[in-house]
Amino acid sequence: MTTLPYDPARLSVCAADIIANTRELAALGWTPATSSNFSMRLDDRHAAITVSGRDKGKLTDADIMVVDFDGQPVATPHRPSAETLLHTQLYRRFPEVGCVLHTHSLNQTLASRLYGGAGHIRFEDYELIKAFRGQNTHQTSMDVPVLPNNQHIPTLAAQVDVLLDAGSIWGYLINGHGLYAWGADMAEARRHLEAFEFLLACELEMRKLHR
Repeated sequence: MTTLPYDPARLSVCAADIIANTRELAALGWTPATSSNFSMRLDDRHAAITVSGRDKGKLTDADIMVVDFDGQPVATPHRPSAETLLHTQLYRRFPEVGCVLHTHSLNQTLASRLYGGAGHIRFEDYELIKAFRGQNTHQTSMDVPVLPNNQHIPTLAAQVDVLLDAGSIWGYLINGHGLYAWGADMAEARRHLEAFEFLLACELEMRKLHR
């Protein structure tokens, strides 16, 4: 009998959490056409992540696989998302990160196109800034980076590393693509994701009003 290098019971718990939350996000229209990917930390070497190309509104346990922090499949023939390294770099760098969520909502994608040239979107004086860990006042501003899209994921991951070196952030956009958000666990990552979505919607509406 082969001994797995990770705890199957932990995988089962993470898979259930990913499936439940992903179905809710799919119902919101944030994961169109099998896009998006979601993961949770299993231990200090492995993560559970969605299998590439699956309908995120209809996931089952068979659609969740294990990768190591180099992004390689572990004890499975399945193929992970091409963007797996963007998940595992966060787990490798930050032991406190337990969940990474990547979605493609309309607001996220439009905002990434509109602000791609500037390289960031600034949120200022919004009450919902306090939804992010470490923020205890609305009387502040926060910049959400917007990276150029790149099909060569190691290059994109290197650009993300530069952002992470520069300071504490809880998410970033990729131009014409979508949003990455993370947190200590599913609940915190989901809170950050929803806060980003609301604030992006506010900024898009403000642009309409100020025309």
